[in-house]
Amino acid sequence: MSDELHRITEVDRLIHEPARLLIVTLLVPVEKVDFLYLLHETGLTKGNLSAHLSKLEEAGYVQIEKTYRGKIPQTLIQLTPAGKEAFEDYREKLKRIVSRLSQE
Repeated sequence: MSDELHRITEVDRLIHEPARLLIVTLLVPVEKVDFLYLLHETGLTKGNLSAHLSKLEEAGYVQIEKTYRGKIPQTLIQLTPAGKEAFEDYREKLKRIVSRLSQE
């Protein structure tokens, strides 16, 4: 494999995982979302969603804020600047891969 192709295919494995890619994709166009919104939109279980969010938080890609709406607990999630940058880099690498494949 050429060095160029090898560099192109080195995508962020944290984002590349399908469930985390879905989560990040849902977070890109919004400022913040509620945990229940992500739960509904992704179709993941609470435990699975929590585990994926924890991995994204550990990487610094998302910020999780525990708060209350009245007396009801609410968890808000937002993409950090590092998360936005990582997603944009991921998107660009995928574009280059597709472009490279269409040239062959």
